[in-house]
Amino acid sequence: MIRFERETFVINGVKTVVFTAGHGEPVVFFHGASTLEGFEFCQSWSERHRVIVPHHPGFGESGDDPNLTEMHDYVMHYLELFDTLRLDRFTLVGLSLGGYLAAKFASEHGHRVKKLALIAPSGMIDPQHPMIDMLAVPGEQVPGLLVSNFEVMKKFLPEKPDLDFMAERYREATTVARLLWEHPGDPKFMRYLHRIRVPTMIIWGDEDKVIPVGQAETWRKFIPNADIKIFKGAGHLVHLEKPEAVEAMSNFII
Repeated sequence: MIRFERETFVINGVKTVVFTAGHGEPVVFFHGASTLEGFEFCQSWSERHRVIVPHHPGFGESGDDPNLTEMHDYVMHYLELFDTLRLDRFTLVGLSLGGYLAAKFASEHGHRVKKLALIAPSGMIDPQHPMIDMLAVPGEQVPGLLVSNFEVMKKFLPEKPDLDFMAERYREATTVARLLWEHPGDPKFMRYLHRIRVPTMIIWGDEDKVIPVGQAETWRKFIPNADIKIFKGAGHLVHLEKPEAVEAMSNFII
């Protein structure tokens, strides 16, 4: 199996760590509101593609900038990073918060995106199927909400969390709060989703406790041509619980 290489770039003064593997047409993965579960699931893509996994500012190994206060700031950050990497056009995959960011990027800069894959994306305002207020959930309860089968999460959790582990989780939660505390939803984001005209796939677990699977149909209203796939017996991190979800994305990316 091809191993990921770690690279560091400074984008507008922000240390940005990027993991890359493989060769071929580029595939970029935007992680969600935590780097806890890593990105091993997409390693197989590197057999045919150049896979690029950046850590967002304020997450994982990347630095932070308190001036990045809204999702559009992150779109601009990635425009600059992609220019640095000389990525003109690529397939974009986003998970949860990263799905929100990926969809926003694609709606604003569709000419840079070849295909778009979203895993239980956030960002949608759906009163009938509201997302849980994760900022109000005690930290120790969060992992249990992410999956249907908790055994899937155990390998990512230390038996005895040390101070470094807890500090990293707090840092990432603080970044999420800075982005979403005052504006958990943006109607303007939804208004321009119709600009996404590239092939799009959206996958969801039918037992998602974070963002109800009912939101999938709401996404369909805004991106009518999206191919939506629902996987039974899976939670928010459907790609970790169901290998067939990863297979579906792999077939879509090819």
